[in-house]
Amino acid sequence: MARNPVQVLSKYGELFGDTFRFYIGGLKEAIVTTNPAVIQHVLKTNAENYQKSEIQVKRMGHFLGKGLLTTDGEAWRTQRRLIQKGFDRKQLEALSSIMQDSLAESLQNFDRQVGNGPVDIYPCLMKMTFAMVARSLFGARLKDEDIDLVSHTICTVQEFIVRQTLQPYLNPWFAVSGELRKHEDMRARADNILLEYIRQRRHKPAGHDLLQTLMDARYSDGEGMSDELVLSESMQLLVAGHETSSNALSWLLYLLSSRPDCLERVRQEFDAVLGDTPLNYGDVPRFEFVTQVIQEALRLYPPFWMIDRMAVADDRVGDLAIPRGSTVIVFVYGAHHASRYWDDPERFDSERFTKAHEKQQTPFTYLPFGGGPRGCIGGNYAMLQILMILSILLRKYDFQLSPGQTIEAQPMVILRPKHGIRMTFMPAIAPDRHAILQESK
Repeated sequence: MARNPVQVLSKYGELFGDTFRFYIGGLKEAIVTTNPAVIQHVLKTNAENYQKSEIQVKRMGHFLGKGLLTTDGEAWRTQRRLIQKGFDRKQLEALSSIMQDSLAESLQNFDRQVGNGPVDIYPCLMKMTFAMVARSLFGARLKDEDIDLVSHTICTVQEFIVRQTLQPYLNPWFAVSGELRKHEDMRARADNILLEYIRQRRHKPAGHDLLQTLMDARYSDGEGMSDELVLSESMQLLVAGHETSSNALSWLLYLLSSRPDCLERVRQEFDAVLGDTPLNYGDVPRFEFVTQVIQEALRLYPPFWMIDRMAVADDRVGDLAIPRGSTVIVFVYGAHHASRYWDDPERFDSERFTKAHEKQQTPFTYLPFGGGPRGCIGGNYAMLQILMILSILLRKYDFQLSPGQTIEAQPMVILRPKHGIRMTFMPAIAPDRHAILQESK
């Protein structure tokens, strides 16, 4: 289970059906489900009865503070309303230029790396997306070395949280051995860096980034967020915002590397919609085929492979009794790969998410950004970020998968490639695109 919970839960799903009881780490009983009726009930219909589990409230809250990811009830609703403004259409249009500037800078480093031979695309893309999210939050003032330190801290702490969750019997050892303190000290260093940015910003002209949205937000009594709360929300947006997109992009490039026909259609749509102009948020609805391809990659490799909730009171969904205090694990990866809901679910099908096919989908079997009132607040930002990076990478480079490597998904907080994904990138040569399409057919 600690090595690969996705494989374990998938195996038990085949043995015991779409809903079964399971002991996490041998200690904590949970109800694991891929049943869309149960998922809809827990995440939407009776969402008020289900809070974030101890995994998120206690473990993540310990390192990330109280914010959207780690609170429930009225406190969460209040914060959600305030932060939502940072992801509306007007704000995303304003952020587009910040994101483009960050991407241009990151691509200079990427050019240098790929010029020296094959690269592992996962850390390259994670650095690219983290810089973009960090500058969307804090503007251009955030230094490269500070971005690197905060990014490293978040990744290291996430891995530790997963160990605490999947191997809870080791938690006493983590405390006495100094492992817990080591990760707390890392978090404190990152917190201090970001808190200093926040305090300096209080005395500077207003910007157009997400930090400004957080600082301008006002509660019903006219008061704003404290610096510490702005820090917690900023850190949680960084956690939720960067690795999801880099994972999606890594798996997408991996899938496209074996589908030249699909890749060429993606490039053609970028050319037709954008020409030589940079991508802005207003362009997003115009990408029909590219969006289908992204959706299919998110189905095969959902960044958040599970969602966990805890029942506040006794509940029932059909014949399933959910006692008070029970942990319900919505097994997103299992739902995305269930043959009862998806035809040939292990196959990459670029036509699976056409408008005609989408109408036939069973609700709550596709959950790349969650579902219900607690669905991902930054879903539109993530789609903008993925499209923006793809629009340049795919048209600037030809790429191929390096031979002799094992590609395997590793379920941490995010479903990341365990051994990385090594690729070779070459400057794109404009081909006879019609000939490529004919050949692939």
